[in-house]
Amino acid sequence: MPLDGFVNAATGGLIAKEEVFHMKTMHNTTHRWALVAVAAVLALGLTACSGMSTQDRNTVLGAGAGAVGGSILTGGSTAGTIGGAAVGGIIGHEVDGDD
Repeated sequence: MPLDGFVNAATGGLIAKEEVFHMKTMHNTTHRWALVAVAAVLALGLTACSGMSTQDRNTVLGAGAGAVGGSILTGGSTAGTIGGAAVGGIIGHEVDGDD
C-alpha cells in the first residue's frame, strides 16, 4: 500500500503532500522577506554613515562585525551578541583609518 505523503518524525503521523508544499512555500516567502529586510537595513545603515568621521564609522562597523561574530560563536545567545558588539566596537574605535 503506497503512502500518499510523508511521515512526521515527531508524531509518526502522515503529512499530506499539500501540507509539505504549503510549509515550503511559507519558508520561501519568509526567507524572501528576511532578505528584503536585511537589504533595507544595510541601505539605511550605509546612508547613516555618510556624515560620520572615519573613527566613528570604524567603531560602528567593528560593533556590527563583533555582534555577528559573537552571535555565531555563541550559538545566537544575547550575551554573546552584546559582548561581541562591545569588543568589536572597541577594536573598531582603536583602528587607525589613516595609512
